[in-house]
Amino acid sequence: MEFLNEYRLCGLFIGICTFLIIGLFHPVVVKAEYHWGTKCWWVFLVLGIMGVGVSLYIENMLISSLCGVFAFSSFWSIREIFEQKERVEKGWFPKNPKR
Repeated sequence: MEFLNEYRLCGLFIGICTFLIIGLFHPVVVKAEYHWGTKCWWVFLVLGIMGVGVSLYIENMLISSLCGVFAFSSFWSIREIFEQKERVEKGWFPKNPKR
């Protein structure tokens, strides 16, 4: 942490981690919709609420910021899971034949 602060890289590091967290959520949403449909939206809600709680609890600004990014990426995924359903209906993504 001192290295990031000393060389003023904290903002850049948060930006890179934000990019990676958002990038991670896209395939998670696609897989979740494929296997469980929109019924799993509440999982993203719970993850988001937990992320907000952890972000408020942790004093370290870097880790708190990353928890906040994770939390709001989880909240955004609720919307994305319903949009993913529409993308599947349009034929842009495969539909799970078992559902």
